[in-house]
Amino acid sequence: MESPRPASLARGTLLWAALALPALTADRIGLNEPRTVWQQAAGVAVLALAAALSRRLPLAAFGAAAALSLAAAPALFTVSYGPALGVFALLLGLRAARARPAVVCLVAVGCAGTARIVLLGVDPASEWFVMTGTLLFGGAFPWLVGRYWRQSRELAEAGWLRAARLEDEQRLAEERARLRERARIAQGMHDSLGHELSLIALRASALQVTPGLAEEHRAAAADLRLAAADATDRLHRIIGVLREADDEPVPLAPADETLEQLVARAAESGLPVRWEPARHGPATEPGEVSGRLLHRVVREALTNAARHAPGASVVVTVTGQDEGTVVSITNGPATEESSRPSGGGTGLLGLRAAVTDAGGTFEAGPQGEGFRLRAYVPSHIPGRRPTPPPRQLTVALPPTTAGSGHPVATPFTHTRRRVALGLGAAAGVGLALVGAAFGWYVYTETHAVLPPARYAQLRLGTPAAEAELVLPERAVSDPPTDRATAPPEGADCRYYRASGELFVSVDHFRLCFDAGRLVAKDVVPRAGHSGEDRVNHKEFAR
Repeated sequence: MESPRPASLARGTLLWAALALPALTADRIGLNEPRTVWQQAAGVAVLALAAALSRRLPLAAFGAAAALSLAAAPALFTVSYGPALGVFALLLGLRAARARPAVVCLVAVGCAGTARIVLLGVDPASEWFVMTGTLLFGGAFPWLVGRYWRQSRELAEAGWLRAARLEDEQRLAEERARLRERARIAQGMHDSLGHELSLIALRASALQVTPGLAEEHRAAAADLRLAAADATDRLHRIIGVLREADDEPVPLAPADETLEQLVARAAESGLPVRWEPARHGPATEPGEVSGRLLHRVVREALTNAARHAPGASVVVTVTGQDEGTVVSITNGPATEESSRPSGGGTGLLGLRAAVTDAGGTFEAGPQGEGFRLRAYVPSHIPGRRPTPPPRQLTVALPPTTAGSGHPVATPFTHTRRRVALGLGAAAGVGLALVGAAFGWYVYTETHAVLPPARYAQLRLGTPAAEAELVLPERAVSDPPTDRATAPPEGADCRYYRASGELFVSVDHFRLCFDAGRLVAKDVVPRAGHSGEDRVNHKEFAR
């Protein structure tokens, strides 16, 4: 596997080659003023340094490119180094985490360009407009695009991390739901099976004391009673492991069994229990929520009486009220020895929680030599809010999955919106400035054109006042003095464009005046042409 260092070196070399190409060819095709070989070599070397620093020090790379552009042109705009300025600004936004140093650098470049234009500029107004537009579109705008790109990648990574976290939470929620369901089933088993096992033990106890029963049958009945008691205790311990202390179990009850039927079934099993029906008030249907809760209360009370007070008489009293039902289960002292230890149960705690959650009251405690349980259950219990299902996995996916129907998280949307507004504001301001600069550029260039026919009409010695009649209203603000011959000493020379072509190098006419008369006229060829063209132009001018 290739190490990252050669790969980074290769990418840096390709970046430098791509940026050095316009720096070496713009002069040759006439898109820039010609420069010397050492100036081109210095520019390519600075670009190589900036490409090497672009990964670890992107701010320094952008500063080097901006300094190179300012050195080449006070207005910052050059075809040779403009692409490098935009690329390093983009990399600055993409690789630099903090925004403040980049903003300070952009402001510093603007201040340095303004100072250079004021000190060395020929046409400060137009050059400042061009510099500002270049700084916005070649510096600030690519930097904002890089910032947006970086934040999009960070948001994508955060989205996937959030998706993984929500998947973990979903698994935990499903596990909690399984535990709650297991506890609900355990509670139902504790209530229903424990009650049935207690009744089996009661029947075995009654069979054990039946007169005339053979000794082997009596011993078998005793073993059955002990086995039922042991099974009840083991069931209680197992259920204690499965249950959750603060859960809200939903008990299982026999379908359509009334309280009177429950008491009758317990009496048939040998439990000395007496039923006292409701004296007044509405009857509670067994299928209702309140009916199931009353059934659970009476069943748990009868089970406790059979386990902890064997042989004691039990009285079940039901009193109907206008808004609910009161059930009271009272047992006397035990008349037989209990084969199971008392205490340690959680059935009463579960009953108390269920009754109070339903809006009722629950009381349990000693009554004389026995025990009394009293519960009030309202007739209309609000439906228990079902356990919410595990939350569905809904995350803000990365931009690569946009449009797939997944909702986008609000913080991510706000971040993208702020970045988009910043890009829009920068683009709007930049367009306005560039539009103004372009308009000024077109005006100045087109109003400094001297047609060749008028140039040919001018003769040496022509008075300046007479020459002004055929000259355009403006002269060239940035004359090509580096391509022109030495002017006459002490003369005032003016340069005019030979054509109105824009964004390309064109021929210029130079007119020199001294003592109010035209003393010299010359043609300055466009960039990339030799001196032979100057001779031809002179012959054409004559």
